[in-house]
Amino acid sequence: MYAWIWRKLPFGLPGKLVGSLLLATTMVALLWYVVFPWAEPLLPFDDVQVTQEDSGVPGAPDGDVGSGDDGAVDDAPPGDEHDLPYDTDRNNTPPPDEDE
Repeated sequence: MYAWIWRKLPFGLPGKLVGSLLLATTMVALLWYVVFPWAEPLLPFDDVQVTQEDSGVPGAPDGDVGSGDDGAVDDAPPGDEHDLPYDTDRNNTPPPDEDE
């Protein structure tokens, strides 16, 4: 098929190159502005459903999600922020001194 198109394009090699570029650009624009917008509602990419289920993996978070008065999900772990199981000061380079 591509060989047939190449043979049918006029004006020698320069015309074939320009014609090929024009055909490719036209096909990309047709797909981008016509075909893909038509097909988007038919595709399941935006149909995301997050459920709270027991995954069976040890140490995985359970389905208990805390929420505040406004119904927003709390990102902080339960307890005080100083109860982290790791050191937050080690391996952090100190900021440069302003005196230097």
